[in-house]
Amino acid sequence: MRKVLSSLVAVAGMMMAQGQVTAKEGPDSGSAFDFAFDAIDGKPMPLADFKDKVLLIVNTASFCGYTRQYEALQTLWETYQTKGLVVIGVPSNDFGGQEPKGETEIASFCKGAFGVTFPLTTKTKVIGLTAHPFYAWAGRTLGPSAVPGWNFHKYLVGRDGKLIASFNTRIVPGAAEITDAIEAALAKPAGGA
Repeated sequence: MRKVLSSLVAVAGMMMAQGQVTAKEGPDSGSAFDFAFDAIDGKPMPLADFKDKVLLIVNTASFCGYTRQYEALQTLWETYQTKGLVVIGVPSNDFGGQEPKGETEIASFCKGAFGVTFPLTTKTKVIGLTAHPFYAWAGRTLGPSAVPGWNFHKYLVGRDGKLIASFNTRIVPGAAEITDAIEAALAKPAGGA
């Protein structure tokens, strides 16, 4: 048993070192469009509202060394929004207590400091037993190495609602790995064809 666990940890470590995990079909290969968040203003934000769009869902924090990624996320949003990309920021206080404020302050900070106009959710748990159902599903679907390990972990969802890939914190939003994956996803027609 110990050897099996060691092997699994080693494989997960190799995948995490690469920083990107791609999806495979499996028992949890449902649709992201089955889940809903609450928008930062408290209104419902069902992901089904973004059906036929490509989603980049990112857990965020205002007081993190990676907070400047908001700027690159905004650039992605501005660059690809008209082609069908939706960037969704999911503020979370799960890592280092780096998102301690309430929704009003988070929204004000994001807009004021980085000009964020892409959708933001309410503060949300993204890890552990009480993780938001989307995050629990993404972790089951892509495996343990794709569970957020820190703020600014990114999930790419295709127009069909399937998870395409997971990108760790260190892979910045403007990196070729992410932009190439976004462009490939956007090139696929809406409607699952």
